[in-house]
Amino acid sequence: MCTVASFANLSFTALLGFASASFALGTGDKVDNFRLLDHKGGSQELYYFSDMKAVVLMAHGNACSAAVKDEATLQGLREKYRAQGVEVLLIDSNLADSRDTIADAARKANIDIPVLLDDTQLIGESLSLARNGEVLVINPKNWQLAYRGSVGKAAAAVDAVIAGSAVATANTKSEGCPIAMPETKRRGEHAKISYEKTIAPMFIDNCIVCHRQGGIGPWQMSSYDMVKGFAPMIREVVRTERMPPWHADLHYNAFKNDRSLSMDQVKTLVHWIEAGAPRGTGGDPLAALQKTWPEWSLGEPDLIVEIPSFDVPATGVIPYQTPSANNPLDHDVWVRAVDFIPGDRTVLHHIIAVMSDGGSLGGYVPGAGPLVMPDEASILLKKNAKFSFQMHYTVSGKQATDKTRMGIYFRKEAPPFLMRSAVLANPRLKIPANAKAYTESAATTFKQDILVYSLMVHAHFRGKAANFVATYPDGREETLLSVPKYDFNWQTTYQLKTPKVLPAGTKVTHTTTWDNSTQNKANPDHDRIVPWGEQTWDEMLYGVVRYRYVTEPATQAQQISQTTP
Repeated sequence: MCTVASFANLSFTALLGFASASFALGTGDKVDNFRLLDHKGGSQELYYFSDMKAVVLMAHGNACSAAVKDEATLQGLREKYRAQGVEVLLIDSNLADSRDTIADAARKANIDIPVLLDDTQLIGESLSLARNGEVLVINPKNWQLAYRGSVGKAAAAVDAVIAGSAVATANTKSEGCPIAMPETKRRGEHAKISYEKTIAPMFIDNCIVCHRQGGIGPWQMSSYDMVKGFAPMIREVVRTERMPPWHADLHYNAFKNDRSLSMDQVKTLVHWIEAGAPRGTGGDPLAALQKTWPEWSLGEPDLIVEIPSFDVPATGVIPYQTPSANNPLDHDVWVRAVDFIPGDRTVLHHIIAVMSDGGSLGGYVPGAGPLVMPDEASILLKKNAKFSFQMHYTVSGKQATDKTRMGIYFRKEAPPFLMRSAVLANPRLKIPANAKAYTESAATTFKQDILVYSLMVHAHFRGKAANFVATYPDGREETLLSVPKYDFNWQTTYQLKTPKVLPAGTKVTHTTTWDNSTQNKANPDHDRIVPWGEQTWDEMLYGVVRYRYVTEPATQAQQISQTTP
């Protein structure tokens, strides 16, 4: 019997657009978008390959000798079809495999096919992967699964997809080793995940800082009904790793301001949504939440600086504005934190704040938090220093007036070290037209031992990926930060959880890759050779390292000790 309740659940499942828990993904079904890192740290998103004629995925497992043997056949298929516009990838959903062991196995097998790391198994579950060596052929024209089975019949399926004809044999048997997918046996338990005790608290802890009244999120997580209505979108942005907005690869480093969900949280959230986002019993913590959000997240500043207001027209191009403001203090102070409250977020893209002596006071970009100094290092604000600002405004279709404020927090005592910053930039950019991945770098060598606290990367709409790599005096290299999927909308300063010592003579290279192709949906003009420029239709390679000296030079140490707040 089809009750009203069951009909509602079926409608919700249809709305989500993914196979229900009761049915495997079969040929002819649509394959949902996803994004995974590969074993080399690159970002791979399925729907990015919309310009390909076909996408081939094979399930990979280090311990499955049969599958490893089939990968040699897949390698040949990749070489044969590459010029015809066919993308070939491996995907590893085996819990026993790690990124390092997968990379080591790929090197030993001389396989250069990217191996996607499905460490949550969510993608393998949605693809209904059962055995290593199983091959899926996907048609990018409609994202339908055209073939599932052994590698031996995959070439015929690819030929059919390229030709736009039906695949004669759409299903064959794969003989590879079974993939243990423990969560597929717990589908019934997923429907019992508690909204009250598990899901709502997860949203409160990780999401409502933006998705609230007055927040920067486009909708408010104000109740269960709101969450259920947006559940399909939540699943999609979690699977493609657009939300929560965190873009650093945690394989290389840990960060104090990490906004990502844990693997367990991601699995719990997606399984709950795929179970129909059940309300369950109990209260609604989102609806009952009574939280006051302070105007300044760190409390009232010691000094509030009014940045001169600016009238933003409804349309047109606005050159960068460079207003200044006086420092009203009659004595030097040491700064422990700096924050900004934008007057109008709809038109203010970013701020860079400096003092007249060249010292940096950080800035504002959407989604960024305050600049907070460590206990042992700080910025000196001198009594005669003026404030200068670089203000980047973008039009919103209606007139606006921006009245932004900067809040400065003082230290009670002088710190033992001065906080410094180094900018790594390359203004000689010429990004070729229609280039999917064009890379340039900038580097500096530190002459003294330093302690690095944070790293920031900056590009514009064409930014695709970026990193910082340290080359030590002995020639050893270490990745300090990798951002495999750069997002212009989230200009994060990545604060190292454990500050990093770089010995004198260490070279730090900042590298950025841009996507100037039609596959980049934010690209203003893919036919243009793109130079360096301040406006977002141009580009930048701009990175910032915030650090202090391990041992403060004697003259600077004397200045610090003699300065009284």
